[in-house]
Amino acid sequence: MSGGGKRVSAVRMAIATVVVAAMTGPVAAWASTIDGTDTAHLHLVHQRETVVIEEGAATGALPGRMSAQLHVGSVFTGTCTISTHGGTVTGYGRATPHGSGRYQSFSGTLTITGGSGRYAHARGRTGLYGTFDRRTFALVIQTTGRIAY
Repeated sequence: MSGGGKRVSAVRMAIATVVVAAMTGPVAAWASTIDGTDTAHLHLVHQRETVVIEEGAATGALPGRMSAQLHVGSVFTGTCTISTHGGTVTGYGRATPHGSGRYQSFSGTLTITGGSGRYAHARGRTGLYGTFDRRTFALVIQTTGRIAY
């Protein structure tokens, strides 16, 4: 094969690789994105030492009910699920608490890992903010960012 034929084959191979990657990559699986801005007001359902189980109403881009399991410590970690009319969205978060006293604010990230129904392939990373009432264990969670599904 001449040098020009090798270049043409290499270009065709590169184009084929890009096309296959585009067809099988994560972008092809995501038909839509949604604004991940939501607010949830949660109340205590159960406490077990430093773990609290919370649930309550979520409003915003994904209105519905949220349930969360929060590990309270020098860093807050936990999982959550928002149940909507179109399905569920699940994820895990990590946040740093600020201040002391009864009310403690926090900030961090929420990583969306999947869901069900319309949101079965949900993925994304959003900002995670809120307040935690150390007396009643009430939790206000706010998220900002975009979610692909």
